[in-house]
Formats: sequence, structure tokens, C-alpha cells
Amino acid sequence: MALAYAVVLVVQHHQYLDRPWVAWSVLSVMAVWTLTTQRVYADPARRTSRFLCADLLVTFGCLFATALAATPFYLTQAPPLSGYWFAGAALSAGVIWGRRGAAVVALAYGFADLTLRVVMDAAITAATARGVVLLLLAGLAVGYMARVAGQAEERFTQAVILEARIREREQLARSIHDSVLQVLALVRRRGDEIGGEAAELGRMSGEQEVRLRSLITDGLDTAAQDRDAPRATAGPVDLRDLLRPLESVLVTVAAPATRVLLPEHTARELAAAVAAALDNVARHCPEGTRAWVLVEDEPDAVVVTVRDDGPGIPAERLERARAEGRLGVAQSILGRVRDLGGTTGVHSDPGEGTELEMRVPRRGD
Repeated sequence: MALAYAVVLVVQHHQYLDRPWVAWSVLSVMAVWTLTTQRVYADPARRTSRFLCADLLVTFGCLFATALAATPFYLTQAPPLSGYWFAGAALSAGVIWGRRGAAVVALAYGFADLTLRVVMDAAITAATARGVVLLLLAGLAVGYMARVAGQAEERFTQAVILEARIREREQLARSIHDSVLQVLALVRRRGDEIGGEAAELGRMSGEQEVRLRSLITDGLDTAAQDRDAPRATAGPVDLRDLLRPLESVLVTVAAPATRVLLPEHTARELAAAVAAALDNVARHCPEGTRAWVLVEDEPDAVVVTVRDDGPGIPAERLERARAEGRLGVAQSILGRVRDLGGTTGVHSDPGEGTELEMRVPRRGD
């Protein structure tokens, strides 16, 4: 369209041309170059800075060729021979080089137009400034939209790749669940029933089952969160992700199906308190004592309960341990929760196990 308008201007002001054949030669070059750029720019792989430089060289050459074809009076009636056709190169610069590149090309056009008028001793009109402003605005707009479109296309491609990975993992998880996990669970049960060396084999199978199940679950949850949640470098942390590594044959972690979000420091301190509680169970309870971790996500607080089926803690034992300087429970658990502004409750009776309840309030997470 810009090429057709340039032809109309030449025909309309033909009487002001010194060398009409030069003008028509320039229009012929512009026509050939228009077809060339359409073919090259249609292929994203060929939209290179090198070709853009060649495009600018041709357009500036056509602009300065006006000095050979027209009289000075011609520039008072019409723009240079390239006319608005020059905008194609400027907009291409916005796509390839961004907004800054488009701005530089627009300003260079204004300088070239002024230089041409000085060389031809032609009058400098307000049309030159208007053309530069319009070209500058158009280049900035196209450069911005090109960047946004490129980012959108990149994110869409990443989403498609991630979706394919999630589906592949889900298929793999179903296959493992139907085969490997069931076999490991069967070996664990049979080993417990037979006893002896088979019991040790069953225990090892149970550990591998828990690790494999946790690996599959964490992988799917993480992939789903990456797909559904916006990308961020910092923010709340899912408490479930910090507690799942604590799960084993003897430790069961039960958490909501939805994410339990807390500030990173709060989540890590609470998980460390849970790990300390489980460490106490492993250290002070008989071998084989089971423990359960229950996570409750309430509107105003997060409650984590650690319960075991051990022999329990006598009422005076905690006070005696604190007096003797053994501060594992007092500092590692109670102190951590207290520093988070939470409360801790310990319920234990001899022979009935111990229940430790940690409640941490939400504070604008």
C-alpha cells in the first residue's frame, strides 16, 4: 500500500521531476525490494539484524535518490520518493531490535530528511517533524507489541511442553502403581508375616515403596504447581513439600490435597520442629515405634500434630530434662513454635503414646 501511494505521488507531481527516469527506476527498485522483504520477513528464522541493515540501506538509498530525480520544489509538494514506504523498514526494526531500535531508525529518518532538504536547498516544512513523530510512535508501539507477543509465544510453548511432561509422568505413575508399588507392598506384608530375615527384607521393601511413592507424588505435584501457578522468585512455601521427605515406613504424613502456604521462614521452622519431634520418637522410643504427622490448614492458623504409639512421656520427665540441660524438646520444638508466635501442646500418658500439637497463626501469608 505504501508503494502504491508512492507511485501516486510521483504521477501527481510528475512535472516537478528533473529526471523522471530516475524516479521510475527508484520506484522499480522499491517494488522489487518490497517483494523481497515480504518473502524474507515471512520466515522468522531469516529475520536477522544483517538483513534489516540491508533493508535500511536500500530505504535510505531510495530516500536520497530524490536529489537526483526531483527539483527542490518537489519536496514542498510531496515527501521524498520513498514516501511512507520508508515506514516498513522502521517497523521491521521495531520487531527485530525492539523499541529502542525503532526509535533510533525514526530519528535517523528525520535527520536524513533534513539532510536531503539542505543538500537540495529545499524548504524545510512542518511535515518533516510530523512524519518523524508519527514514525516514532508507530515504531515504539510495534516494538512493544512484538516483545509482548514474543513473551506470550514463549510462555505458551513452555506450557505445552510442561503439559506433555505432566501427562508422561502421570502415565508412568499409573504404570508404577500398578506394578512396582504393589509388588513392594506385597513383599513388605509377607516379610512381616514370615518374620526373621524375611522381616528385614520386608522392611527394606517398605522403605523403597515409601520413597518411590513420595518421589512420584512430589514430581506430579510440583509439575502441576509449575503449570497452574505464576512463576515467582520468592513468596509463600508449601508446607507439604517440606514434610514429605520425613515420611518413611514408620512415619506417615497426612496433609490436605490443596497447598498449605506459609511464609518461607515460618514453613521451614515449623518443618524443623516436626523433624525434631520425629527424631525424639526414633531416639527415645522402642524400635519399630510408628509415628503420624497430621497437617490441618485452618483459616487463621496451621496446625501440625505429631503422634506416636510409643510408651508415652511421664509428666515430670520434660521438666527434669530441662533442669538437666537437655533442651531438645524445649528449644528445638517448643522454642521454634514460640518464636513463630504459636503455641504447643503436649498430651501423653504412660503406655498410650505421645501427641504433640503445634499451632502457628497466619500473618498475612
